[in-house]
Amino acid sequence: MENFTVFVKKNKLFIFLCILAVILISISLSANYIAPHDPLKTNMTNALQGRSSKFPLGTDNLGRCLLSRLLYGASTSLKMTFCLVIIIFIVGTALGTIAAYFGGIVDTIIMRFSDIFLAFPGIIFAIAIAGVLGPSSMNVVIALAVVNWVKYARVSRSLVMSVRKKEYIKGAKMGGAKEYQIILKYILPNIIPSLIVIATMDIGTMMLEISSLSFLGLGAQPPTPEWGYMLNEGRNYMQTSPGLMIYPGAAIFITVMIFNLLGDSIRDILDPNQ
Repeated sequence: MENFTVFVKKNKLFIFLCILAVILISISLSANYIAPHDPLKTNMTNALQGRSSKFPLGTDNLGRCLLSRLLYGASTSLKMTFCLVIIIFIVGTALGTIAAYFGGIVDTIIMRFSDIFLAFPGIIFAIAIAGVLGPSSMNVVIALAVVNWVKYARVSRSLVMSVRKKEYIKGAKMGGAKEYQIILKYILPNIIPSLIVIATMDIGTMMLEISSLSFLGLGAQPPTPEWGYMLNEGRNYMQTSPGLMIYPGAAIFITVMIFNLLGDSIRDILDPNQ
């Protein structure tokens, strides 16, 4: 109990950010229960209305409730972001671990393959891939996954190379442990914490990249509510109804800030030098 109290006192920011992240995720998952209106229902008689008791944040150019679209947009944006982070985390970690553990020609092929992706500007390459695949939420996730797995591969490779020479790895080999058992039981548990920190901090970055591609029309397609595309929809009404851009922009800003600060807090907690 005393240790828990000390932990709470030392990590108030971390706990506060975890609560905010949980609330944000809960809102996105329960959007269909708490949204006051159907986010897809149009009514031109209500177009571009200001804040009111019926529409707390007003309406867009098609008369749709802006608050409802923001809530549903949170679900769309966060699902796409978490899906992307999970994909690049698994793929990058698996390839980096295999490259470092087996070395030789396997390491050379995987690392030279990653060099090819590093030779292109990331966001430009993602735009090109998304443009070829066609505009959709899934294609944006695929395009960004193709570009962003490299970082996890290189970080995991460097971590595995430092771990594989440890005495307990040699002992496991002498004890007859198979290759996959050594990787799963002895190597991955030692490198996962560092990669989790990177993944947590990547949530904000990936959300920004998804929103950027959606703003360009390559992501979620109408009438699906998504924060990046909502910015695109509102840009023609910036002078008359600035809320159409301010509210989704603020939602992106707050969400990215929360997860970036959460990543910093997790890094401080897991840092062995702290």
